[in-house]
Amino acid sequence: MSTIRTLIGSVLLLLGILYVYFYAWRSPRSSKHPEPVQYPVAPPVGRLSAAVNHVFHLVAPDHRTDVVTLTPWLAPVVWDGTFNPVLLDSIYQSKNITVAATVFAVGKYIRFLKKFLETAEPYFFVGFRVNIYVFTDHPKDVPRVQMAGGRKVVVRSVPSSNRWQEISARRMELIQNLIEEVHDSVDYIFCLDVDSEFHGRWGSESLGGLVAVIHPGYYRDDRGRFPYERRPESRAYVADGEGDFYYCGGAFGGLLQEVSLLAKTCDLNFKADAKEGIEAAWQEESHLNRYMWINKPSKILSPEYLWQDFKPRNPEVRIVRFSGVVKNYADIRPNV
Repeated sequence: MSTIRTLIGSVLLLLGILYVYFYAWRSPRSSKHPEPVQYPVAPPVGRLSAAVNHVFHLVAPDHRTDVVTLTPWLAPVVWDGTFNPVLLDSIYQSKNITVAATVFAVGKYIRFLKKFLETAEPYFFVGFRVNIYVFTDHPKDVPRVQMAGGRKVVVRSVPSSNRWQEISARRMELIQNLIEEVHDSVDYIFCLDVDSEFHGRWGSESLGGLVAVIHPGYYRDDRGRFPYERRPESRAYVADGEGDFYYCGGAFGGLLQEVSLLAKTCDLNFKADAKEGIEAAWQEESHLNRYMWINKPSKILSPEYLWQDFKPRNPEVRIVRFSGVVKNYADIRPNV
């Protein structure tokens, strides 16, 4: 019986590799970053993500039945045991991709940056080219962390703010500006909270067109309990009975053109609300959830990818890969 299972697994693995090869690798590439097109016709790098999504569960080492692993719109939900890291790394490393990450270390949040960078080095896209962009009003306090070849930290100075909500809101505009600047040299980007630490692998299994992370505080709840913006006058509004998951504002990403569209839309909606005296319940996180309800993510990461350190780990969460640290908001936020 074990021999039969091994044979079946080998056949599925071969089929998966052949599918990716003919669907993604053999597709013509007009340029590294083509002009945006209307999906489902995907850009070349996007075709790779789509192809890998199709075989994502086919070659997984473990068929999880205790959690949701596929959405109604056929996007994979990534949990431990639902992907083959060796296969995925070999596919994406052969494409010679570059992954960017953004973090905002403004005000007293600079204290979290050293641990973020130190833990990212052994866990975040190991074996890939990685650029970590640090936005801070304390550039001289950015710690020096030893990094492997092909990995670097780039510091960007930003002004301080008297309200943490303004710092949070400004992220989308700065992310959009960064993408316009680096679109010729970066393939994927992840926008992460600096007051967090890595504890396990975060790698190629997370790549996709538009990637969301399920919020650890609400993934066991029905959507009636999700803290969406419920005021119809806000552009972040999600009506009762609508929505899919509740996603984190502290971790999201994907292809540059996809994240650029998200950041631009959220930024415009946030500013339009502000002109009318409206601030969404959870600032840019509310606008992000509205956007991702309408524009479904092509890949969803489980709460393993942004747990909360003050919460006990539930049985289905086999590993915590990235988590928000315990902190005193009254101490670190300027207007709390």
